[in-house]
Amino acid sequence: MKYNEILRNGEHTLAAAGIDDAENDARLLLEEASGIDYSHLMISMQDEVPEDVVKKFNDYISLREKRIPLQQIVGYTEFMGLRFHVNENVLCPRQDTEVLVEIVLKDIESSKRKMAGALEPANNRALKVLDLCTGSGCISVSIAKLSDASVTACDISEKALEVARQNAYDNQANVRFFQGNLYGALPQADKYDIIVSNPPYIRSDVIPTLMPEVKDHEPRIALDGSADGLKFYRKIIEKSPDYLNPDGRIYLEIGYDQGAEVINLIRSCGYEDFHIIKDYSGNDRVIAATYYETNA
Repeated sequence: MKYNEILRNGEHTLAAAGIDDAENDARLLLEEASGIDYSHLMISMQDEVPEDVVKKFNDYISLREKRIPLQQIVGYTEFMGLRFHVNENVLCPRQDTEVLVEIVLKDIESSKRKMAGALEPANNRALKVLDLCTGSGCISVSIAKLSDASVTACDISEKALEVARQNAYDNQANVRFFQGNLYGALPQADKYDIIVSNPPYIRSDVIPTLMPEVKDHEPRIALDGSADGLKFYRKIIEKSPDYLNPDGRIYLEIGYDQGAEVINLIRSCGYEDFHIIKDYSGNDRVIAATYYETNA
């Protein structure tokens, strides 16, 4: 069987299973099965496929046909230009979350420039960043790898933390990990300049309506934000001032329709300079705010 034939068969199988981007998924799985990149695969379409590649590709297609996420099948995904291991114990990192990381990286760089011009040499230190609900570690590892910040991350799931630790090791990123429920996982005396989180925020009644790849194959604990989707925002925001250094900032990923509600929570806790940042599709995606020293 030739590459073009096996690819076409895979596309038809995935399309019949209701997968929207069957053509793209089949091609990516063939690249993974064969170890041949896209450009070389395209010029090999008339070549015969080795039997071991045929078997591996068909196994991949069978898994994808069951709506198992492509990232879980191949075992990794790309995020912020880095490779992250994923499995059924963590959410697959989304491109929209890159907006959150990019904003925090800009904040870190801006703060570095300010501290570099400070009169007190002691002020010129690495910023401390806390990532709550770290999951795969895509946020904490990316920030640690792409900046000189001192990064701490926590998650309630030990299985998720196993993935996050592996990702930190693979990307040579220095992150302190703690297992536990939000701030309860942390050393009591710890204070941070930035708190960042992509918490569970989907309403419980919405989860059954999600795509099978999400509702059936990603951990519900990382999705379910309770009846109104706001459970974790309340917990994170309410205690955040106790864990922030003077004039600390908070950055939260939100659902596209949660901006006003989360802003109200932020405002009621004494934060100022709050604003919403949109994602690449133009949807509300991140809330940023500052807790000034005078409010402490």
